[in-house]
Amino acid sequence: MSQLIYTAFVSLDGVVEAPGGEPGYRNTGWTFAVDFDEDVYGLKAREQDEAGAMMLGRVSYQAFSAVWPQMDDEFPRYNAMPKYVVSTTLAEGDLVEGWGTTTILRSLDEVAAAKEAERAPILVHGSATLARNLSDAGLIDRYHLLVFPIVLGAGKRMWSDTDKPRQKLELVESEAYPNGVQKVIYDVGGFDPDVCAIGQLEFRRVRHWPGGVPTCVPGMDQTSGASLRGPGIQHAQDEGGA
Repeated sequence: MSQLIYTAFVSLDGVVEAPGGEPGYRNTGWTFAVDFDEDVYGLKAREQDEAGAMMLGRVSYQAFSAVWPQMDDEFPRYNAMPKYVVSTTLAEGDLVEGWGTTTILRSLDEVAAAKEAERAPILVHGSATLARNLSDAGLIDRYHLLVFPIVLGAGKRMWSDTDKPRQKLELVESEAYPNGVQKVIYDVGGFDPDVCAIGQLEFRRVRHWPGGVPTCVPGMDQTSGASLRGPGIQHAQDEGGA
């Protein structure tokens, strides 16, 4: 099975929109506000060498395919490698010829199947909406992030506001550069099965409650059964949980 890697330029407050000058965003091209350091972009060269395929959302595919095929000096491997485009609306006739073999995926189930079929890593480029959906579905295995020392405020962010169980990341590699950019690479753990959310509160999930009904108990220690935040039992399914 392939490793699905999301690679991104990201501001300190989590914005990933229009880092290279794409139109339609008030802070477009924000990476150029930071002093250039060639060493920062060594990660991108590594990715070209190590990846076996690229995955994009429709908007990023249409933007990149209009420019990248003419940039063989900068992106020779990217241009040659197979592409996956995740879209419910893109037609086969919309695909650009001569930019590697391209497959349209219509659902997250098809994304999961593509991961099973591939062996080398698949890189997700740009595609903020796609990345959020992949993250919410637990399909991203690793993050390659270049974190820029800039706060942008509004803009598309890397993670959604979806109410989901917490997810732990394991730091694989990090490096700080003189211009303030931080490279961080994280492997993604699974969603914590012992935590569930009800409204704005976090609860400890108890699977073996008497009667066998999965139950969310506020602040309950699973070992002792003692409540850490006072009494009260709430069935997860009462709030739309599992």
